[in-house]
Parts: sequence; structure tokens; C-alpha cells
Amino acid sequence: MRYTWVIFLIIALPMSSSMYGEEEFCPPIGVRILSYGNFQESAWTHLPAIGVKYIFIPVPPADQVADVIKKLNDHNLKVLVMRGEADLTQDACIQQLEEQFKVCFQMGVHFLFLSAKRHETPKEVVYDRLRRAGDIAEKYNVTIVLETHPDLGTNGDIQIETMKAINHPRVRVNFDTGNITYYNQNTDAVTELKKSIPYVATVEFKDHTGEVETWNFPALGQGKVNFPEILKILKEHHYNGPITIEFEGIKGVELSEGQIKEAIENSVKYLHSLGCFK
Repeated sequence: MRYTWVIFLIIALPMSSSMYGEEEFCPPIGVRILSYGNFQESAWTHLPAIGVKYIFIPVPPADQVADVIKKLNDHNLKVLVMRGEADLTQDACIQQLEEQFKVCFQMGVHFLFLSAKRHETPKEVVYDRLRRAGDIAEKYNVTIVLETHPDLGTNGDIQIETMKAINHPRVRVNFDTGNITYYNQNTDAVTELKKSIPYVATVEFKDHTGEVETWNFPALGQGKVNFPEILKILKEHHYNGPITIEFEGIKGVELSEGQIKEAIENSVKYLHSLGCFK
């Protein structure tokens, strides 16, 4: 009788979340330079000092791009998102946006934030312009992200309506957690994010006290926005875009440079207490 011996060799491999179909959720966080109010110049030294590597700035004029790139390199900062400007009531907005896409491409930025205002222009006209802009954005590897503002992005339902109407992968939502309760009654950021999350490409973390049309946006963790639940939703939906912090304070209350820096630093510390961030 012959015996066949089979030897099983078990090799212990280090386990990683990717082996189980889950990538580590560790998005980059940056701070919007406008959060510094009248002291925006101090952001360049303050952010690196508190361990922040990323920033959200307006699109610089073409003739200033080289200087801004040098400034970023000098302070070891990278741009996550840039704020664009475009008059969507005019067809010339397409050319306006293309010039800004070029700057984004030159600076290696993939998201152009836009507060889309249509005023009296029919929605269908604005949808078409943004769709055409999306075609051009594709050439520059840029995604337009529409802010949580009336009347194209007021809440989750309207964001979905706008996204479906435009129907372009390069036009997406910038979900602003604080603006939901500022512009809407009887809802909150968690409720609305659950609706529009499939279309969300960038997220702004801004706190709010919850009263509609009340300009009271404290440091993160000091208002009523449920950030742990927001992060849970983002993780569950495999969100891989940037998170930017915005601090706007209280309307009519002037803060000193030191007070603004403290609010931003406290916001960063609070966010780090909730999980992993680059």
C-alpha cells in the first residue's frame, strides 16, 4: 500500500483592511483660507504650525500662479480645492470657467468650488451651461463642485434634482454641513447627506447652532452638527474626496487674529479626535 503525504504550508501574512474589501478611511483635511477673515495672510504660517498640510484658496489670476505655487512650496502646503467664479446667467461663463480650469490643471488641483447662482435664468439654461462646462473640465481633470446654496443646492433633494438634470460626472456636489440648517427648517446635515451622498465629491465641515438663517457658525464640535455621524456616512459610502474646514463665526462679532486662530486650531483638534485624517 502506498501512502501519499500532503504537507500544508501555512504562511502568516500581515492582515490589512484591503484584504477584506475595505480601504482605510483617512481623507485629507484642509482649511479654507477665508476662515481667517481679515487675517488671511497669517494662514500660511499658522496652518503648518498646527499640523495642517492642505488649504482651500480662490483661483489665483493667471499672472500670479507662479508666485502662489512658490508660496505653497515655501510653507509645505498643498491645495485641495479652489474657489471659482462664474456668472451663470451669461453664456460667457463657459470661457470664464475654462480659464480657471487651466489654472487648476497647472497647480494640480482637481476640484473647482462654485457657488452657482442662476437668478432669473431658467434652470434648463443653467443646467446646459454647467453640462458644457463639465465637458471642458474633463479635459483638465477637474470636477466642478456646487456649493450647498440656494437654489441649485439648498438641500439633499435639490442637490439630487440638479445632479440628475445636469447628468455629468464632472459636475458634483460640495456638501456644506453648516449650510443645511442655515437654509432649511426641520432637517439636518445627516438627513440631507444621506440623500445626496452618491453625488458628493467634496465636503466642507462647518458647524452651526441650528437656527434657520442665523449666522452663528462656531468652531467644530461647538454647534449642533453631528460630525461623528457625518463621518460614518462618508466611510460607509467609500467617500475618497477632501474634507475642508470652514469657520465663519457669529454675524456682527469681530474676532481678533488670536481668537480666529484658536477657533481654527480647536476645529482641527476636534476633527482629529474623531478619526484618521491626512
